[in-house]
Amino acid sequence: MMGTLATVMARKGIPTPETLYWADVEGDIENVNDVLRITTIRVRYHLKVTEDKVADAKESFSNYITRCPAAQSVIGCIKIKDELSIEK
Repeated sequence: MMGTLATVMARKGIPTPETLYWADVEGDIENVNDVLRITTIRVRYHLKVTEDKVADAKESFSNYITRCPAAQSVIGCIKIKDELSIEK
């Protein structure tokens, strides 16, 4: 997911090296019918961008998940909660 978002942002001229772009990820594992399952994945992306790239970053974030192979592979089975925290 992180790589797909970085690719979408790169098309908008937004750099995503580790010093400017990272994610905090958490998940929930629950007992579902006596089987442990990952039920939710929470991703908080952090991005440092200049003011002139904020709108492009938000636009990229708003539609990257539809292009993400990993997210699209599990989205029917695992809830994905994502958010973008922008720092200027």
